[in-house]
Order: sequence, then C-alpha cells, then structure tokens
Amino acid sequence: MIYISGGITGITEEEYMKRFNRAEEDLWNFGYEEIINPANVSAMLPELYHSEYMTVCMALLSLCDSIYMLKGYERSKGAMMELEYAKKHGYKVVYEDDRSNDD
Repeated sequence: MIYISGGITGITEEEYMKRFNRAEEDLWNFGYEEIINPANVSAMLPELYHSEYMTVCMALLSLCDSIYMLKGYERSKGAMMELEYAKKHGYKVVYEDDRSNDD
C-alpha cells in the first residue's frame, strides 16, 4: 500500500485536492492498486488542529509500506515528518519528480 505525502498547509483546498487526486490517478496508472490519499480522508473529517491531523496521517501511513512524495514536499513540516517515519521503517520511497520521467 502506498501513501501520498505532500504539502497542504498554506495551499488552497482546491489546489491541494487537485494535486493529491492527480497523484492518486498517476499511481493507479503506474500499477499501484492500494493507495491512501490523505487529502480525501481529511475532507471527511471535522476541522482539526495540525497536530491532530498529523496523528491521523501518521496512523494512515503506518498501514503502508511505500510513500509517494509530491513535488515541494521539502517545504512541508508534515510531509518531512512522514518521510522521516517512512525511512526509519524501511518503506519504499517514490518521488514525484522521479516518476514524471518514467516512460
């Protein structure tokens, strides 16, 4: 199962939903069948503090064995936390920049 990680804070809901949903579609096209899109999950939740949202995200991430890092993830405190967790637990890390060059 692969988890999509990228910046959300400071980005309009329309923009990040578009980015995460496009990433989910790309992952399907790359052959991934089990994808966790945290943007879609958050859309079903009440408004949360960042720390509460990250608790949910980390729980979702813990179900996976791979992580997909969207472009610009380096500017996101939450995405960096997710990447650190993934590396610590031996997850396969896939970067959007790398996938966009695949043919």
